[in-house]
Amino acid sequence: MCGRYFQQRGPASVARYFETLNPFPNSPPSWNRAPTQDALVVRRHPETGARHLDPLRWGLVPRWSSDPSVGSKMINARSEGITEKPSFREAFRKRRCLVTADGFYEWRTEGKAKQPFAVALAGGEPMALAGLWEGWRAPDGSILRTCTIVTGEANEKLAAMHHRMPMILPREAWPAWLGETPAEPEDLLALLKPYPPELTLAWPVTSRVNKLAENDPDLLLRDPLAMPPPGLDDPPPEFRE
Repeated sequence: MCGRYFQQRGPASVARYFETLNPFPNSPPSWNRAPTQDALVVRRHPETGARHLDPLRWGLVPRWSSDPSVGSKMINARSEGITEKPSFREAFRKRRCLVTADGFYEWRTEGKAKQPFAVALAGGEPMALAGLWEGWRAPDGSILRTCTIVTGEANEKLAAMHHRMPMILPREAWPAWLGETPAEPEDLLALLKPYPPELTLAWPVTSRVNKLAENDPDLLLRDPLAMPPPGLDDPPPEFRE
C-alpha cells in the first residue's frame, strides 16, 4: 500500500520534469504528505491534449458518492480488479493520472514495533505513480477533484517490508497511461507491475515520520539505530544531509 509519501521538489521543478504546460500550482514541498492533503497530479487536458499539473486531494471520491468523507478510505486502488470495482472502473477507463512524488514511506513489522522506511528511485529522479482521479459535485455546485494511487505486488527488495507497493511508471509508459496514445485495457494493466528492485533504494528512517506534525528534510535521514533487512540500501547523497 501507500499511505504516506514525500515531495521535496517544488512545483516548478515538477512541472519541468513532467513537461506540463499550465501555470504550475502553489504547492510547497512536503516530507510527510498524508491522505486528504493535496497531491501534485499530472493529467491530460481533454480539449488540448496537453499535460497539466494540478493539486488534487488525495483520497478518491467517486462521482456517485453521497459523502465526500469516503475519500479517506480510498487512498489506494488495488490493480487487481481495478477494471471491475465500481469505485474505480470508470476512472480507470477515462481519468487516469500520474501522482508525482520523490519517494514514499513503508513500514515493516518487527515484533510489536513497526520500523518506517523511505523508498526512492536509485537515479534520484521523481516518481510517476499510477493514479486515477475523479471530480465530485457538491450540493452547492462546486467540484471536488480527488485522486488515488494504484498499488500492486511489491518487488523483491520492498517485499521485505510489505507485500504491496505503489505502481511506479517509467517515462515510456506515461503517454499510454495518460491517454495521449491509444491503449486497450489489457495494455494498461500490463503497465502495472513491480518496479525493478535494482532501480529502487530503501533505507530505515526514524519514527518521527509517524507523526503528521513532523515535516522537514531530516525525516529522510537514516535511522542510526535500525537494523534493516538484508539487501536494503543507504540513502542517496541528496537525502543524507
